[in-house]
Amino acid sequence: MKKLYIRRASELVTCRGSAPKKGAEMADIGLIKNGGVLIHDDRIFAVGTTEELDLLAGFEEGSGQADACTETASGYTVLDASGKTVLPGFVDSHTHFIFGGYRAEEFSWRLKGDTYMSIMERGGGINATVGPTRDASIQELVSVGRERMNRMLEFGVTTVEGKSGYGMDRNTELKQLRAMKELDASHPVDIVTTFLGPHSVLPQYKGKEREFIDMLLQDVMPVVKEEGLAEFADIFCEKGVFGIEDSEYYLTRAKEMGFKLKVHADEMNSLGGAELAARTGAYSADHLLKASDEGIRQMAKAGVISTLLPATAFCLKEPFAPARKMIDSGCAVALASDLNPGSCFTNSIPLLIALGCIYMNMSIEEVITALTINGAAALGRADCIGSLEKGKKADVVILKYPSIHFMPYHTGINLVETVIKNGDVAYQKEWERLPELKREN
Repeated sequence: MKKLYIRRASELVTCRGSAPKKGAEMADIGLIKNGGVLIHDDRIFAVGTTEELDLLAGFEEGSGQADACTETASGYTVLDASGKTVLPGFVDSHTHFIFGGYRAEEFSWRLKGDTYMSIMERGGGINATVGPTRDASIQELVSVGRERMNRMLEFGVTTVEGKSGYGMDRNTELKQLRAMKELDASHPVDIVTTFLGPHSVLPQYKGKEREFIDMLLQDVMPVVKEEGLAEFADIFCEKGVFGIEDSEYYLTRAKEMGFKLKVHADEMNSLGGAELAARTGAYSADHLLKASDEGIRQMAKAGVISTLLPATAFCLKEPFAPARKMIDSGCAVALASDLNPGSCFTNSIPLLIALGCIYMNMSIEEVITALTINGAAALGRADCIGSLEKGKKADVVILKYPSIHFMPYHTGINLVETVIKNGDVAYQKEWERLPELKREN
């Protein structure tokens, strides 16, 4: 049995629980001063103060065991976290990280005043990524996907959601999902997959959206289900894309097929996407920049996770989703990157933290909850990840500084020193030394 003991953390965040934290509960992160974690193989065995866990681990202070990576008499490898913050691994619960090609020029167009929807209408946007993704081989998608996942790991992400949706045909949708399945089997970061075939309307289906949805339901999704390629089904419910009626039709049938549900809802217009998510029993409604007060109330009542994507609003120069109103209304809020080739080509966790605290009026405690246990709940994983407590996966992040308050304070900077995934050190930051300058005599 592998045994690891993380001890003497200045602050240890537990976020205990197996369900999403709602409303005022989001501020309770279960902080332990001078905390520690005992890990057996890939699971957490115990969490508590260093004093409590020293007894369990057979650790004797002053016995020469205080250095990192020494071993106790009972077989624990010791990782000294003195002066550092220890948290659950981050969960990025909304991304589109498998795609071909880039759309850098669109970013410049938006800077000049073009809107996201106007770019879509002139042939840009999601449809502009379809061709390069269709042309890419599965090996090419796996290769670029692995590189992106490496960057996620460096930011402390231990579980990520990945969506299809850049093929919108049978072969490419399956290719994207199969690439993610291969990556999930070979990369430390776990992937939860979502089928997003109705991500946009291809030109040949404009005005025939229901026909397109039926094609996906009949020709693609049975194969996805048979091969176990996706756990969730999602749709872009938006004016000019898929309306409420077509979205509800799709979600209802996807649920009948055994898919769990997510909804791209109320991003550009207040269509009633939040209400739709509540009505159909979706795990999460995502974006929600224009969610109505009634939609927020219904999400809170139905237990739908409000997954907010502040980096997308930031890149689009749109008003941020009303996180404070949602939390005060009793919603469970998650934060995610929305990494994609168009509206948000970033997976920066420090950026999410800064935007959440500075512009969305969230406390750092609420932001941490949104990136851990609530992100896990948005993926149906709150029973096994998202918190540090006995029996859960040993997914742990160690930050350089001694307090959670450094996370927004050291603004936009990655503070992650070490990432432990399933009980193994999966990433460790090697702080660079500047070369000594030679003096000329």
